[in-house]
Order: sequence, then structure tokens, then C-alpha cells
Amino acid sequence: MGYTAGMSEEPKRIDIVEPTLSSEAGHCHSFVESVCSARREGEACITLYAGSRASLPRIEGMGVRVVPYFHRRIRRPEAFLLYRKLLRGPGRIFVPTAGRADLMMLSLAAGKSIPAGKAFLYFHWVRPDPSKREFFRKTGRRQPGLTMMGPTESVVGVFRECGFRDVRIVPYPGSPVVAGAGGAEGAFRHVLYAGAARRDKGFPAVVDFVRLLANAGSGIPMAVQASPDHYGKFDEGIPAELDRLRKSSSASLTILPETLGAAEYRSMFDGAIVLQPYSKDDFTDRISGVTLDAFSAGAPVIATAGTWMARAALRFGAGVALEELSPASILSAVEAVRAEYPRFRRNAIGAGSALRKEHDARQLLEVLLSAGGKTP
Repeated sequence: MGYTAGMSEEPKRIDIVEPTLSSEAGHCHSFVESVCSARREGEACITLYAGSRASLPRIEGMGVRVVPYFHRRIRRPEAFLLYRKLLRGPGRIFVPTAGRADLMMLSLAAGKSIPAGKAFLYFHWVRPDPSKREFFRKTGRRQPGLTMMGPTESVVGVFRECGFRDVRIVPYPGSPVVAGAGGAEGAFRHVLYAGAARRDKGFPAVVDFVRLLANAGSGIPMAVQASPDHYGKFDEGIPAELDRLRKSSSASLTILPETLGAAEYRSMFDGAIVLQPYSKDDFTDRISGVTLDAFSAGAPVIATAGTWMARAALRFGAGVALEELSPASILSAVEAVRAEYPRFRRNAIGAGSALRKEHDARQLLEVLLSAGGKTP
């Protein structure tokens, strides 16, 4: 069976494939929701293939058809069968959190060259070792018509080098704006670590800081979100860090062990100083949805120097860049921001406003709706 020429149909059809999306919690949901919310009336028919237990009322409320589809243990064969079906039907395929496996399954399911403007893959980050580069080169030669997207040149550059013809820098879409978010008023409430408990996000440094506060009898309120990844798993060594965290005898510590719903997640940022001691090696040029959410809520950020988060904080005067991640260094930064919290908060609100424009999801949607096959 050949490919259907469906590139000019009105309204256009977009099939979004996001196997890990099951609930309204986390940045996976906000990413997809942002893209769907950028659609104008009558502009496109969107179908979302998500986790088998997906419950996504906000996205469904936008007129998006949600298909619960993927099971964790058989995700790859399911992806192969789905891609084979979608490649032979009308419309465009969009993979919001693409990885090597998606490239492999798409190419195998196609059996031949995929036409330009048919499949769009968004890579949040890439760290190619020699074997991955060779895989990308082979796939680039076999599937040059794929549209490869990412938030920065350091992410997409490898695909350009490996022979893909349509490679685009497309800003990471920010979360939809919440009414009342980032208001002008608001006093300091707590230091916050938001997101999954991960080693590359500096979770051990957060635990060290919490224990310093506890041992010093500090009254600085601290909230730590310590949720697992999409599949309920933790990095090696993180369970031991969680045990250390729980043993921190501090009355001012709040531990949030689960992934939160949208309203609870966003409320965490009210009056917060957001701590992001992320790995410089992993986040030098990698966008953080937590940072975008923090600034949108008027919450200043303390981040590792040399990361995208720290550069954003310094650019707008909305936080502090940490040269080293010792508990004492973090405490000094927290005290500096607390001392001038109204100023840092105003700057964070300004950062949120500017970054919402720079990261408007409409830019990504327009790539999906374009004729395809040609780099702007």
C-alpha cells in the first residue's frame, strides 16, 4: 500500500504520538497541551495517541481526540504498528518527545523513504556517542525527508551534520498561561525543588541543602517534590537520597512524593525561590520547563552556572547562578534572593512575559501545518 497524498486537505490532520502521556501532571502534558491550545478554530483535526490509561480532560476539552493506546512493556512493537498505520494514512505525524527508538520504528515501519512533510520529530536533547551518530547518519541517508526539530542549535545540529534535510530550531513551547499567574503581589513563602527526583537535576545537592537547614535549626521553609519518572522509576542511588531526605528532622520541610496535578503543581511556585542545581554537562543548552513555569509564576530561580536556566536568570535579573553546589553556597544564594525578594519577583514576572512570547507554541504548530519539506 502506498502513502496517501493528504498534504492539502482542509482541515489538516495531525496525529500526535506520545506514549508516556497518561495524566495532566508533568511537562509532557503541558508540552502537548500548549501545542493543541495554539490551534485556531477549524484549522486542524488532532488525534493524540497516549498511554493506555490516559485521562486527559483538558486536552479533550480542546476538541482533540485522545486514543489510549500504549502499554509500557510492549511500547516498541505498538509504536511500530501505529507508525505503519499512520504512515499509510492521511495527515502528519508529530512525536513531541522523540528519541532514537522513534526514529528506528518510523524508518522500519515505512519500509521506504518517508515523504517530506509527513513526519515531524521534536528532540528535547541529544547526547550522541559514536554509535548514535552512526545510527543518525544511516537514518539520515535513508529518511532525509523527516522534519527534525529541537529547541537549540546544539540539539539539532547533529541531525544537520548527519544528512537530514529539514532541520529546524523551534522554541520549546511554554505552558499555557494560567489566569492570575505571576501577579505583582506576593511575599516569599518557601524554597522549592520542583519535578522528578533525578541525579542529573541535582537531587543529591538538594538533600544536602535540606540537611544543612535541619542541622542548623533554620526556619527557612523548604518544599521538595520527590516524584519518580513517567514509569514510577528512580535513578540509581536516588532511593537512598530519598531516605536521607525523609530522615531530615525539620518542621519546615514539606515533601511532595507524587507527581502533582496541574493546579497543585502551579500553586507550588507562588512565593517560591526555585532551586535548580542541574548538571552543567546535561543542561548546558537544554531548556527547562520548570524554569519557564517558575518565571510565569513570578518565582526567581537559583541554578547551576553555565546552564540554560542560569543564563535565563542572569539575563533578566531573575535569580542567581551558582558556581558551586555546596549547601553553604546554596544557602548564601537563597539569603541573597530573600533579602530582595520583591525585586527578584518583579524581574521574574518580566522574564515570564518575555519568554512566553519567545516560546509561543504557535511557532511549533505552524511548522506542523506548513507545506513541509523545506527549511525556512
